[in-house]
Amino acid sequence: MKKFARTTVTAALPYANGPLHIGHIAGAYLPADTYVRYMRLKGEDVIFVCGSDEHGVAITLGAKKEGVSPKIFVDKYHNLMKQAFQDFGISFDIYSRTSNPVHYETAQEFFRTIYDQGIFLEEVSDQYYDEQEKLFLADRYIIGTCPNCGHTGAYGDQCEKCGTSLSPKQLINPRSTVSGQTPVLKLTKHWYFPLDKYEGWLREWVIEGHQDDWKVNVYGQCKSWIEQGLQPRSITRDLEWGVPVPLSDAQGKVLYVWFDAPIGYISATKELLPEGWEKYWKAPDTRLIHFIGKDNIVFHCIIFPAILKAAGDYILPDNVPANEFLNLEGDKISTSRNHAVWLHEYLHDFPGRRDELRYMLTSISPETKDADFTWKDYQQKVNSELVAILGNFVNRVMVLSWKYFEGKVPAAASLDETSEKRKSIHAAHGKASEEINTSIREMIDALETFRFREAQFQFMNLSRVGNKFLADTEPWKQAKEDPEAVAFILNFALQVVMTIGEAGKPFLPDACQAIQKQLNAASLEQASVGFWKDKSVLNLLPAGHALGQPELLYRNVEDELISKQMEKLKKPEQTSPAVVEESQATLKPLKPTVTIDDFAKLDIRIGKVLHAERMEKSNKLLKLTVDTGIDQRIILSGIAQHYTPEEMIGREVTLIANLAPRKMMGIESQGMILTAEEPDGKLKLLQTASDAKAGSTIS
Repeated sequence: MKKFARTTVTAALPYANGPLHIGHIAGAYLPADTYVRYMRLKGEDVIFVCGSDEHGVAITLGAKKEGVSPKIFVDKYHNLMKQAFQDFGISFDIYSRTSNPVHYETAQEFFRTIYDQGIFLEEVSDQYYDEQEKLFLADRYIIGTCPNCGHTGAYGDQCEKCGTSLSPKQLINPRSTVSGQTPVLKLTKHWYFPLDKYEGWLREWVIEGHQDDWKVNVYGQCKSWIEQGLQPRSITRDLEWGVPVPLSDAQGKVLYVWFDAPIGYISATKELLPEGWEKYWKAPDTRLIHFIGKDNIVFHCIIFPAILKAAGDYILPDNVPANEFLNLEGDKISTSRNHAVWLHEYLHDFPGRRDELRYMLTSISPETKDADFTWKDYQQKVNSELVAILGNFVNRVMVLSWKYFEGKVPAAASLDETSEKRKSIHAAHGKASEEINTSIREMIDALETFRFREAQFQFMNLSRVGNKFLADTEPWKQAKEDPEAVAFILNFALQVVMTIGEAGKPFLPDACQAIQKQLNAASLEQASVGFWKDKSVLNLLPAGHALGQPELLYRNVEDELISKQMEKLKKPEQTSPAVVEESQATLKPLKPTVTIDDFAKLDIRIGKVLHAERMEKSNKLLKLTVDTGIDQRIILSGIAQHYTPEEMIGREVTLIANLAPRKMMGIESQGMILTAEEPDGKLKLLQTASDAKAGSTIS
């Protein structure tokens, strides 16, 4: 196997049109984080790069739906995702975004480099256009019947049922996924990357070069695509939001999101290391690894490598350990149906328990096939494994060490075999040492080959073996008649605890930090680096070393907590006429009649929210700084249960500007934000005209 001087690790750029859910985390980010933590522990030169993917039709449509600009739209979700990653402990070296100037420059430089070589094809052709939405449709926004298998939900670039590569014009009965209407063909000019000209090289590089080291699902999908025959692929789009095509005759055109997004890995590295980025992307002794989900395999293993090769002396991915999908309670995760476990909500509902989610997701990691997350399984794994196996072993050892040796590491004097009990202790010690060392070696081998589920199982086996060692040696029964035997047993058990605290760092960083604190082992941190090369149980706690106080690593997940999560996932019933009638019956009655003179007294105008924050000690109020066109003022609005501060920043709102000021919770509110209250009590902000400016009055 080739030796590398450094490693560049990327995790798929999450799309900035919604929050993160556990399917995202299990697919790309947790495996990548586990691997990078392992590499750092070995002392390897590694960088971990990611960022928000902020361009494409979905962004413009999402922004339009929310009534904000694309920039405000991506700002909201970029900040939400970045904070969630940080709170969960994903250890990126940089989390950037594709709307940064350095990314625009880098993506445009890639385009110019390839363009100047005469590689791109320029073509004026008919493309599908949605007349209702007034936009050209990207391949993924056209669906129809597959000409190969008859599947009625095939996309314009691929049928996901039979895997056939398609073009939009091959679809039977095409329709727009944006409006549902039948699109029309309209002339437009675009630039195409001739993927077909790289087919021979890709066949050699992928099919012949990575048959033995890439995962079966990755290799198989790539082989299928190449053997079907590759076609030129458009790398520009007719959109206002995106990286502008850097040509004088390309007004109103931007780079296709799947051309510019992977380049985001490179631009993020430039942002991180302005002077040293090239060695992580161009040096032949650098290893490049992409962590992605299976829906991104073709882009990372065929299209992006071909672009890298065309652009010059860039390294190519050495491995792409893509995962399959994660389902939830036996059903696909669906953001539209809110059938998901959102990462930021989990962190709110389970404070201080992020290790538990890491453990659960790794234990069911969809490495070779789709997996299923259930809350009952989560509860079972926490209670019967983290609490009853890992937490139990560490706590027993710490408590016994304080009970018999006043919180100090006992001396592990050589123990002669003068009694049958001592013989059995020696036998148990030898067996435990052998099993632990075997698990350590198998854990490291699994980490090296991206089998994180197996690696974590072998890590947990250290605690299983430790518990059995205590059960076999029974130090509590030897305390009075053979304290030397107890010292021998607990010295070894403490070394195993320290080994667990080191071996678990890629999987359970919070627990391992707690173990280190209990062992009072911060001063021994550097000495443990050799563990990852020696692959054997540590023996670093000296006799007489003072231990910290015992603390529980984990606590049981109670039924009530699981029940609350299950309630969140209940699907809404189909609305029946009876339900409609009931909701209509709960509408508030009309208020007393007013005259036109009464209405004319109200100054109703458009304002723009400049800043938003929650009011302390209130779960209903948001404190908003609003630009009314004539001034900036503070308005307190009771919408905190319906809108987050992040959602409000940049929004245009309708307000009563001449309402008498009112003091609430010590702050004077100078106006009222108008909302619509639905029968169920939910508040919705009033929509404003797209071209309305702050200060515009309503009459």
